[in-house]
Order: sequence, then C-alpha cells, then structure tokens
Amino acid sequence: RVRLVPSGGGSVQSGGSLRLSCTVSGLTSSQYCMGWFRQKPGQGREGITSIGGDGTTNYDDSVKGRFTISQDSARNALFLQMNSLRVEDTGLYYCAALPDPYTPCSRWIRHAAGYYTQNSWGAEVPVTVSS
Repeated sequence: RVRLVPSGGGSVQSGGSLRLSCTVSGLTSSQYCMGWFRQKPGQGREGITSIGGDGTTNYDDSVKGRFTISQDSARNALFLQMNSLRVEDTGLYYCAALPDPYTPCSRWIRHAAGYYTQNSWGAEVPVTVSS
C-alpha cells in the first residue's frame, strides 16, 4: 500500500512562495503517477500537477509557470514549489499517487474526480494566501 506523509504549507501574502513536501513509501511500480491536488473552499478536489516515473510533468493552466513539481531519484519524496502565490490558490492541498501503471498522468489530473477512490492520499495541507 502506498503511504504519503505531507509537510509544509502555511500562510503567506500574495506574491510569496511556499514549498510542500511529501514522503512516499510503498510504491510497487516506478510507473505510478504522483501529484498534487487542491480543494478550494466550497469546491471539489482538483488535480493541479503530476509527475510520472520518467519525470514527465503536467500542470493545470491555473498553476502553469508558477508551480513546479519534482521528485527525488528514488521516488521517495515529492515536492511542490509554489511561487507567485495568489489569493485564489488558497485551499487544502493533497499529495497523491495512483497505483495504476497504465493511466496517463495527464488524464489523471484532468479527470481527478474519476480517480478519487483509486488514489492513495496524503493528509490535507492548508495553504492560505492573503492579499
């Protein structure tokens, strides 16, 4: 079973930066997608970025150019560097892994709701961006 333990998050002013980390264990395939999801107040959980076993990344348009996902070489750690934060980035952030080596990571974050029950999830990490 994949286990994800996040850290980081907090409060920052608009334009600031935060870094989220997630310790990962239990991956049984190097091909699993890993990524970050966000749930804004009153909304559903959305996929914002993913990274594959080969390092290929995907980003939602709302974070492209501002957020960067990365992983260590052993895929034991997942990171999300968030720069130029905006008030609308406020929400709960989740690291996740999809224990399915056949689903394209780009599809995984575009159709997040379809994979909720399949995903392994880390605990929520609150991020608050103030103006």
